[in-house]
Amino acid sequence: MSIAEKRRKTPPVALTIAGSDSGGGAGIQADLKAFSANRVFGTTVITAITAQNTHSVQASQAVDPELVGAQIRAVISDFIVRAAKTGMLPTAEIVNLVADFADKGAFEKLVVDPVLVSSTGSRLLDEDAESAYLEKLIPRATLITPNLYEVKALLGKLPTTLEEMIAAAREFKKMGPRYVLIKGGHLQGSESTDIFYDGQTILKLSASRIQTDNTHGSGCTLSAAITANLAKGMDVTEAVKAAKVYITRTIKAGSLWQLGIGHGPVDQFIWASQEDMNSSPPTK
Repeated sequence: MSIAEKRRKTPPVALTIAGSDSGGGAGIQADLKAFSANRVFGTTVITAITAQNTHSVQASQAVDPELVGAQIRAVISDFIVRAAKTGMLPTAEIVNLVADFADKGAFEKLVVDPVLVSSTGSRLLDEDAESAYLEKLIPRATLITPNLYEVKALLGKLPTTLEEMIAAAREFKKMGPRYVLIKGGHLQGSESTDIFYDGQTILKLSASRIQTDNTHGSGCTLSAAITANLAKGMDVTEAVKAAKVYITRTIKAGSLWQLGIGHGPVDQFIWASQEDMNSSPPTK
Protein backbone atom coordinates (compact mmCIF):
# COMPACT_ATOMS: atom_id res chain seq x y z
CA MET A 1 0.00 0.00 0.00
CA SER A 2 1.39 3.41 -0.98
CA ILE A 3 1.77 6.33 1.41
CA ALA A 4 -1.03 8.14 -0.43
CA GLU A 5 -3.35 5.17 0.02
CA LYS A 6 -2.50 4.93 3.72
CA ARG A 7 -3.35 8.58 4.16
CA ARG A 8 -6.84 7.95 2.82
CA LYS A 9 -7.65 5.69 5.76
CA THR A 10 -9.90 7.75 8.01
CA PRO A 11 -10.94 6.79 11.54
CA PRO A 12 -14.56 7.21 12.63
CA VAL A 13 -15.21 10.68 14.05
CA ALA A 14 -17.35 11.44 17.10
CA LEU A 15 -18.29 14.80 18.60
CA THR A 16 -18.87 15.78 22.22
CA ILE A 17 -20.75 18.97 23.12
CA ALA A 18 -20.10 19.41 26.82
CA GLY A 19 -18.40 21.29 29.64
CA SER A 20 -14.74 21.20 30.62
CA ASP A 21 -13.75 19.55 33.92
CA SER A 22 -10.46 20.96 35.23
CA GLY A 23 -10.01 17.82 37.33
CA GLY A 24 -10.05 15.70 34.18
CA GLY A 25 -12.57 13.18 35.48
CA ALA A 26 -15.78 14.11 33.67
CA GLY A 27 -17.07 16.26 30.83
CA ILE A 28 -15.01 16.91 27.71
CA GLN A 29 -11.93 15.30 29.25
CA ALA A 30 -13.70 12.03 30.10
CA ASP A 31 -15.40 11.96 26.70
CA LEU A 32 -12.14 12.30 24.79
CA LYS A 33 -10.54 9.53 26.84
CA ALA A 34 -13.50 7.23 26.22
CA PHE A 35 -13.51 8.06 22.50
CA SER A 36 -9.81 7.22 22.25
CA ALA A 37 -10.14 4.06 24.32
CA ASN A 38 -12.91 2.92 21.98
CA ARG A 39 -10.90 3.78 18.85
CA VAL A 40 -12.63 6.80 17.41
CA PHE A 41 -11.30 10.28 16.73
CA GLY A 42 -12.83 12.81 19.10
CA THR A 43 -13.86 16.37 18.28
CA THR A 44 -15.21 18.85 20.82
CA VAL A 45 -17.53 21.76 21.41
CA ILE A 46 -17.00 23.30 24.85
CA THR A 47 -20.15 24.74 26.42
CA ALA A 48 -18.83 25.73 29.85
CA ILE A 49 -15.62 26.07 31.80
CA THR A 50 -15.71 24.63 35.32
CA ALA A 51 -13.22 24.82 38.16
CA GLN A 52 -13.68 21.46 39.85
CA ASN A 53 -11.91 18.52 41.38
CA THR A 54 -12.95 15.23 42.97
CA HIS A 55 -14.91 16.83 45.82
CA SER A 56 -16.58 19.99 44.50
CA VAL A 57 -17.41 22.33 41.63
CA GLN A 58 -15.89 25.62 42.76
CA ALA A 59 -16.77 27.85 39.81
CA SER A 60 -18.52 27.59 36.46
CA GLN A 61 -18.87 29.89 33.47
CA ALA A 62 -21.07 29.22 30.45
CA VAL A 63 -19.55 29.81 27.02
CA ASP A 64 -21.27 32.42 24.85
CA PRO A 65 -23.91 30.65 22.70
CA GLU A 66 -22.53 32.29 19.56
CA LEU A 67 -19.15 30.69 20.25
CA VAL A 68 -20.81 27.34 20.94
CA GLY A 69 -22.53 27.57 17.57
CA ALA A 70 -19.28 28.59 15.88
CA GLN A 71 -17.55 25.52 17.32
CA ILE A 72 -20.29 23.22 16.03
CA ARG A 73 -20.15 24.75 12.55
CA ALA A 74 -16.34 24.52 12.48
CA VAL A 75 -16.41 20.81 13.27
CA ILE A 76 -19.31 19.65 11.09
CA SER A 77 -18.11 21.70 8.09
CA ASP A 78 -14.76 19.87 8.02
CA PHE A 79 -15.27 16.43 9.58
CA ILE A 80 -17.67 13.61 8.78
CA VAL A 81 -19.16 13.24 12.25
CA ARG A 82 -20.78 9.81 12.51
CA ALA A 83 -22.22 10.35 16.00
CA ALA A 84 -22.44 13.17 18.53
CA LYS A 85 -23.26 13.42 22.22
CA THR A 86 -24.20 16.17 24.60
CA GLY A 87 -23.13 16.59 28.18
CA MET A 88 -23.32 19.77 30.24
CA LEU A 89 -25.50 22.34 28.45
CA PRO A 90 -25.66 25.09 31.09
CA THR A 91 -28.34 27.42 29.72
CA ALA A 92 -31.66 27.15 27.93
CA GLU A 93 -30.19 29.16 25.07
CA ILE A 94 -27.44 26.57 24.54
CA VAL A 95 -29.90 23.66 24.84
CA ASN A 96 -32.13 25.29 22.22
CA LEU A 97 -29.11 26.01 20.01
CA VAL A 98 -28.04 22.35 20.00
CA ALA A 99 -31.64 21.27 19.39
CA ASP A 100 -31.83 23.60 16.39
CA PHE A 101 -28.69 22.05 14.90
CA ALA A 102 -30.17 18.59 15.49
CA ASP A 103 -33.45 19.65 13.87
CA LYS A 104 -31.54 20.73 10.76
CA GLY A 105 -29.82 17.34 10.49
CA ALA A 106 -26.37 18.39 11.70
CA PHE A 107 -25.88 15.20 13.70
CA GLU A 108 -26.23 11.78 12.08
CA LYS A 109 -26.85 10.17 15.49
CA LEU A 110 -27.28 12.14 18.71
CA VAL A 111 -26.85 10.79 22.25
CA VAL A 112 -28.28 13.17 24.84
CA ASP A 113 -26.80 12.75 28.31
CA PRO A 114 -28.78 15.31 30.34
CA VAL A 115 -26.05 16.38 32.75
CA LEU A 116 -28.02 18.43 35.27
CA VAL A 117 -26.20 17.90 38.56
CA SER A 118 -22.57 16.95 39.19
CA SER A 119 -21.65 13.80 41.10
CA THR A 120 -20.66 16.08 43.98
CA GLY A 121 -24.17 17.59 44.10
CA SER A 122 -23.63 20.90 42.30
CA ARG A 123 -26.32 22.10 39.91
CA LEU A 124 -24.86 22.53 36.41
CA LEU A 125 -27.56 24.36 34.47
CA ASP A 126 -30.11 27.13 34.73
CA GLU A 127 -33.57 26.12 35.96
CA ASP A 128 -35.26 27.09 32.70
CA ALA A 129 -32.92 24.81 30.76
CA GLU A 130 -34.82 21.75 32.01
CA SER A 131 -37.95 22.70 30.06
CA ALA A 132 -35.77 23.27 26.98
CA TYR A 133 -34.49 19.70 27.33
CA LEU A 134 -38.03 18.32 27.53
CA GLU A 135 -39.53 20.44 24.77
CA LYS A 136 -36.68 20.80 22.28
CA LEU A 137 -33.68 18.48 22.71
CA ILE A 138 -34.99 15.16 24.00
CA PRO A 139 -37.51 14.81 21.14
CA ARG A 140 -34.62 15.09 18.65
CA ALA A 141 -32.34 12.53 20.29
CA THR A 142 -31.40 9.14 18.96
CA LEU A 143 -30.83 8.03 22.56
CA ILE A 144 -31.15 9.68 25.96
CA THR A 145 -29.19 8.45 28.99
CA PRO A 146 -30.45 10.03 32.25
CA ASN A 147 -29.47 8.72 35.67
CA LEU A 148 -32.04 8.49 38.43
CA TYR A 149 -31.49 12.01 39.76
CA GLU A 150 -31.77 13.42 36.25
CA VAL A 151 -35.04 11.49 35.84
CA LYS A 152 -36.27 13.19 38.99
CA ALA A 153 -35.23 16.64 37.75
CA LEU A 154 -36.94 16.13 34.39
CA LEU A 155 -40.01 14.07 35.34
CA GLY A 156 -40.51 15.12 38.96
CA LYS A 157 -40.14 11.70 40.61
CA LEU A 158 -37.10 9.73 41.74
CA PRO A 159 -37.32 6.06 40.65
CA THR A 160 -36.53 3.71 43.52
CA THR A 161 -37.30 0.36 41.84
CA LEU A 162 -36.76 -1.26 38.45
CA GLU A 163 -40.48 -1.01 37.82
CA GLU A 164 -40.38 2.75 38.35
CA MET A 165 -37.34 2.98 36.04
CA ILE A 166 -39.31 1.15 33.36
CA ALA A 167 -42.23 3.53 33.81
CA ALA A 168 -39.86 6.49 33.45
CA ALA A 169 -38.38 5.00 30.27
CA ARG A 170 -41.87 4.68 28.80
CA GLU A 171 -42.67 8.28 29.75
CA PHE A 172 -39.50 9.59 28.13
CA LYS A 173 -40.16 7.55 24.98
CA LYS A 174 -43.46 9.38 24.49
CA MET A 175 -41.47 12.63 24.16
CA GLY A 176 -39.90 11.48 20.91
CA PRO A 177 -36.41 10.02 21.35
CA ARG A 178 -35.84 6.81 19.40
CA TYR A 179 -34.31 4.99 22.38
CA VAL A 180 -34.11 5.48 26.15
CA LEU A 181 -31.48 4.24 28.61
CA ILE A 182 -32.22 4.84 32.31
CA LYS A 183 -29.06 4.34 34.35
CA GLY A 184 -29.65 2.57 37.66
CA GLY A 185 -26.28 2.97 39.31
CA HIS A 186 -27.80 4.91 42.22
CA LEU A 187 -30.13 2.08 43.23
CA GLN A 188 -29.13 -0.24 46.05
CA GLY A 189 -28.35 -3.92 45.61
CA SER A 190 -25.65 -6.34 44.53
CA GLU A 191 -26.21 -5.54 40.85
CA SER A 192 -26.22 -2.30 38.90
CA THR A 193 -29.06 -2.50 36.38
CA ASP A 194 -29.86 -0.11 33.55
CA ILE A 195 -33.14 -0.09 31.66
CA PHE A 196 -33.01 0.14 27.86
CA TYR A 197 -36.21 0.75 25.90
CA ASP A 198 -36.72 0.93 22.14
CA GLY A 199 -40.44 1.55 22.19
CA GLN A 200 -41.35 -2.14 22.12
CA THR A 201 -38.91 -4.18 24.20
CA ILE A 202 -37.49 -3.54 27.67
CA LEU A 203 -33.93 -4.79 28.19
CA LYS A 204 -32.41 -5.04 31.66
CA LEU A 205 -28.64 -4.60 31.43
CA SER A 206 -27.02 -5.76 34.67
CA ALA A 207 -23.50 -6.02 36.05
CA SER A 208 -22.17 -6.82 39.50
CA ARG A 209 -22.00 -3.69 41.61
CA ILE A 210 -18.45 -2.57 42.39
CA GLN A 211 -17.98 -1.07 45.85
CA THR A 212 -16.02 2.12 45.21
CA ASP A 213 -16.27 5.88 45.55
CA ASN A 214 -14.34 6.31 42.30
CA THR A 215 -17.27 6.87 39.96
CA HIS A 216 -16.66 10.47 38.90
CA GLY A 217 -17.29 10.75 35.17
CA SER A 218 -18.98 7.36 34.86
CA GLY A 219 -22.08 8.79 33.19
CA CYS A 220 -20.04 10.84 30.72
CA THR A 221 -17.84 7.84 29.99
CA LEU A 222 -20.80 5.56 29.34
CA SER A 223 -22.53 7.96 26.96
CA ALA A 224 -19.22 8.66 25.20
CA ALA A 225 -18.59 4.94 24.75
CA ILE A 226 -22.07 4.53 23.27
CA THR A 227 -21.40 7.44 20.93
CA ALA A 228 -18.07 5.92 19.88
CA ASN A 229 -19.76 2.61 19.14
CA LEU A 230 -22.41 4.35 17.06
CA ALA A 231 -19.69 6.20 15.15
CA LYS A 232 -18.12 2.83 14.34
CA GLY A 233 -21.38 1.65 12.82
CA MET A 234 -22.95 -0.42 15.59
CA ASP A 235 -26.72 -0.35 15.92
CA VAL A 236 -28.02 1.35 19.05
CA THR A 237 -28.80 -1.81 21.02
CA GLU A 238 -25.37 -3.34 20.44
CA ALA A 239 -23.69 0.01 21.10
CA VAL A 240 -25.38 0.24 24.49
CA LYS A 241 -24.61 -3.37 25.43
CA ALA A 242 -20.92 -3.00 24.56
CA ALA A 243 -20.70 0.30 26.43
CA LYS A 244 -22.22 -1.31 29.53
CA VAL A 245 -19.43 -3.90 29.52
CA TYR A 246 -16.84 -1.15 28.99
CA ILE A 247 -18.07 1.15 31.78
CA THR A 248 -18.10 -1.76 34.22
CA ARG A 249 -14.45 -2.43 33.39
CA THR A 250 -13.52 1.25 33.85
CA ILE A 251 -15.19 1.39 37.26
CA LYS A 252 -13.51 -1.85 38.34
CA ALA A 253 -10.10 -0.58 37.22
CA GLY A 254 -10.66 2.87 38.75
CA SER A 255 -11.55 1.29 42.09
CA LEU A 256 -7.90 0.25 42.40
CA TRP A 257 -6.38 3.72 42.30
CA GLN A 258 -6.45 6.91 44.34
CA LEU A 259 -6.82 10.32 42.71
CA GLY A 260 -7.92 13.30 44.81
CA ILE A 261 -9.62 13.23 48.18
CA GLY A 262 -13.24 12.93 47.02
CA HIS A 263 -15.01 10.82 44.41
CA GLY A 264 -12.16 9.78 42.13
CA PRO A 265 -12.58 9.22 38.39
CA VAL A 266 -13.11 5.99 36.54
CA ASP A 267 -10.21 4.53 34.56
CA GLN A 268 -11.09 4.90 30.87
CA PHE A 269 -7.92 3.20 29.67
CA ILE A 270 -8.10 0.36 32.23
CA TRP A 271 -4.58 1.32 33.39
CA ALA A 272 -5.02 0.38 37.04
CA SER A 273 -6.13 -3.21 36.44
CA GLN A 274 -3.13 -5.34 35.56
CA GLU A 275 -5.26 -8.17 34.24
CA ASP A 276 -6.82 -5.81 31.72
CA MET A 277 -3.73 -3.80 30.84
CA ASN A 278 -3.22 -5.52 27.50
CA SER A 279 -6.88 -6.07 26.68
CA SER A 280 -8.88 -4.13 24.11
CA PRO A 281 -12.22 -2.51 24.97
CA PRO A 282 -15.14 -4.69 23.89
CA THR A 283 -16.62 -4.11 20.45
CA LYS A 284 -19.55 -6.52 20.71
